[in-house]
Amino acid sequence: MEKHGETCDREEEREGGGGGGGSSLDPPNPEGETPISDRIAFNNQSEIFRAIEVVERDSLAIAQSFTSLFASLRLALSESTATSLHHMQCFTDATGRLQESVLDAATKGNRYINSCLRLNEEMKSVDGLASQLKILRKHVDALDSAVNKLLQFP
Repeated sequence: MEKHGETCDREEEREGGGGGGGSSLDPPNPEGETPISDRIAFNNQSEIFRAIEVVERDSLAIAQSFTSLFASLRLALSESTATSLHHMQCFTDATGRLQESVLDAATKGNRYINSCLRLNEEMKSVDGLASQLKILRKHVDALDSAVNKLLQFP
């Protein structure tokens, strides 16, 4: 703000020392009164200063709002980062537990498959034994028939 410089320039113009003295539209001023155009300019100057003060206050309020906004954004980002970190830790824990469960299930599945293969091998020998039992049963039935015939003869 060049408040002081402009005031000095105005005083010089009023005293007649400021580069040509007064406006060409102003009437000559023998009594040392301030011309009307200078009074209007002075009133406009004070209004300009008031407007500048308002702009400065508004700028300060806007800056404070931005400061508050950025602080809120920083806090939200921090909370989001913390939440993301917590989610990643939970995901890591869940993945570790899932991996343990999968390995346990795979081990039990392999044991089950091996048991089934052993049972299958044992069943093959049972099939041969079943065939032998069928043949033995036929022989026993034939023997029983022969014994019954002998017993019925007398």
